Amino acid sequence: MRVNTPTRRRGFSLIELLIVIAIILIIAAIAVPKLDKARMHTQEMAAIRQVTTIHTAQTQYFSQFGRYAKTLEELGPPASGQAGPTAADLIPGDLSRGDKSGYRFIVQPSPTGYTVNANPVAYNSTGRRTFFSDQSLVIRENWGQEPADVNSPEIK
Repeated sequence: MRVNTPTRRRGFSLIELLIVIAIILIIAAIAVPKLDKARMHTQEMAAIRQVTTIHTAQTQYFSQFGRYAKTLEELGPPASGQAGPTAADLIPGDLSRGDKSGYRFIVQPSPTGYTVNANPVAYNSTGRRTFFSDQSLVIRENWGQEPADVNSPEIK
């Protein structure tokens, strides 16, 4: 005579798998917005570093050619041949084209030197702040879509 012994269950039931998937989805829903904010913050910090790179390049350009560069292309690499006043090879090519790390950079001449603006390519996706600086080397920020200017608060 055989005694009924409970059979061992192997694997997970459908309900157990659905509970695990639900928990994973809840954790993902919490983590994704924080990841987006962290990515935007990283891109904003990279934009600040690029403005600093432009300042360094402008100082080198001034020491070599006696004036500040009027455009990013003048600071960038030459299409061919040697570096000169039209393409001094002081910044990377992608920055000299104006777009890098989710920001669009613009250099313009001013009566006293130059200005630099950095604006997010897609506001609230690639960045939440705009940046401004000039030959004074003070970087200013604006929390919003409006481009920062000389009257914007300094970065702290």
